[in-house]
Amino acid sequence: MTETTLAKPIIRQLPPLLVNQIAAGEVIERPSSVLKELVENSIDAGATKITVELEQGGIELIRITDNGHGIHPDQIQLSLAPHATSKITESDDLDRISTMGFRGEALASIASVARVTIQSRTRDHDEGREIHAAGDSINDPKPTGCPVGTSIEVRNLFFNTPARRKFLRTPTTEQTRCLEWLRDLAMANPSIGVRCLGDDKVKLDLPPNQSPRERALAIVGKELESQLVEVNVDQFDNARGVLMWGLVGLPSIARATSKAQHVFLNGRTIRDRTVQHAIREAYRGLIEPGRHPTAVLMIEMAPSAVDVNVHPAKLEVRFRDQSMVHRAVYHGVRDALMQADVTPTVLSRLPNAGGPSAIIPSAYQPVQQSALQPVEQQVDRMVEYLSTNQAAASNPSDLRSKLTEVLRTPDLPSFDPPRPPAQPTQEERLLPPIVNSVQVLQVHSSYLVCQDEHGILIIDQHALHERMMFNTLLSRVTGSGVLEQQGLLTPIVVEVAPAIIDQFDDLQELFERIGISAAPMGPRSVGVSSVPTFLLSRNVDPGAFLDELFERVEREGFVPTKEEALHEILDMMSCKAAIKAGDKLSETELADIIALRDTTERAASCPHGRPTTVRLTIDELERLFDRK
Repeated sequence: MTETTLAKPIIRQLPPLLVNQIAAGEVIERPSSVLKELVENSIDAGATKITVELEQGGIELIRITDNGHGIHPDQIQLSLAPHATSKITESDDLDRISTMGFRGEALASIASVARVTIQSRTRDHDEGREIHAAGDSINDPKPTGCPVGTSIEVRNLFFNTPARRKFLRTPTTEQTRCLEWLRDLAMANPSIGVRCLGDDKVKLDLPPNQSPRERALAIVGKELESQLVEVNVDQFDNARGVLMWGLVGLPSIARATSKAQHVFLNGRTIRDRTVQHAIREAYRGLIEPGRHPTAVLMIEMAPSAVDVNVHPAKLEVRFRDQSMVHRAVYHGVRDALMQADVTPTVLSRLPNAGGPSAIIPSAYQPVQQSALQPVEQQVDRMVEYLSTNQAAASNPSDLRSKLTEVLRTPDLPSFDPPRPPAQPTQEERLLPPIVNSVQVLQVHSSYLVCQDEHGILIIDQHALHERMMFNTLLSRVTGSGVLEQQGLLTPIVVEVAPAIIDQFDDLQELFERIGISAAPMGPRSVGVSSVPTFLLSRNVDPGAFLDELFERVEREGFVPTKEEALHEILDMMSCKAAIKAGDKLSETELADIIALRDTTERAASCPHGRPTTVRLTIDELERLFDRK
């Protein structure tokens, strides 16, 4: 080899422009990154009004104008220097950051990849200063006339780094990204008025001094107000703990993506796995897998309790006490949902229903799920229905009188329905049974129909009973720790994949908790000597259940140390044991299932997250019959 090929690279100090462009690569990814950094600076400057102007989605122009305290004339040139900031002075400040920006590299990084003009004036100066920068060129500041505050103009983003410019999306896409960030920043700061123009068209116009609720609804949609539940958590004491306010959506407005989730920490937009997991767990069993709830959560903590300096764009944070934050978010959201009526409406379950605004009247307010009321206003509908029968139609006035008498029976806890006559009339045989003062009709041996104060309830008997079974099993497992088991005279041998045998020691604890005694009997088989007594009492074939259980363990790769795995198996057991569609229920069984619904937690959905009950609201009925 020649001496040239063996030559070692020379260490050299990089020029300032290249240093800033490298920093820009971490901070400035697209126009929305510029917008975020500059609007955060306006917020830190105490602005009460911020105006954003975009051209070509921000690729050609981003102009941010605020009425904050401005930049001192002697410091406007220093503001473009790398790592220059007024927000921290010593290393200890990094442990208690209370401002949006603090790195001191945003303006320098932006100026290294764009043409930047800054105009700024403070209240104690009669004139402002203007400075221009582009790449490694920074002009001297000049006097200029301008209002108090700061205006920063960023043109031709990535003009000197064409390789990065070509990776930008279309102007429409880039504008959408800018608006998403601006809405988040505006939502976190409701006291600040925010206005945005995109190619001279107003895209956003929010007045100052709004309440957090007003600002959140202005952004997520005023039409969703009736489907949002308020969350309040106050666990703050002696500079520790969490304060949280927010709005979370009913399961009926869950989305296919998580874009409708907005989480803020001390006014900063964050993407945090701990918080996202807590939200997901709070909705467990209320929404179907793959759906994401709507949520706006504003969390306040002492700056010393969180490290925001772990991500270049300050999106990720590190909590000092992660479990405390998880508990606060989980219980806050879960408790709020427990107090709400999460029963979806019929039209909300249909495709192309016109959105939530066309579903629930704005006057509708969520109520407790147990608010079943006696039937009071069905006489006309029932007479019309029964009149299709010739015998019933022979004396409609007498039938109306009988129905009115029955339906006006008061709804009292001690009320015992009168015994039917020994030989009921034909009209009485046509009426559905009265269960605990609530009239219930079983349709096609699969669905139950009754009413509450907001309309008609339609219940899937299998899904509701599955939820009841699941809650019963879960309470037993979390109470005593294990389910009762029944020994088998002859062990059941189940063929399994080798992977199941390899991890069987880990699975053993999970199986014991659900009442299954099992042991490997070879490289591809497991012998089961005991099964849960619960399954046998519900006439579930243990062999078929075990085959499906092991198939599911292999397919989904359960992790036995997680409660999610336990929930999945209990869900499977409750589904097998529940009443099936097509099972005819007696009046006693109808009475039991309706009575238990009122006391069952999360009765509006099965453990899979599908609804057990849908409501046909009075508003929907009136529109269906052209009364509205």
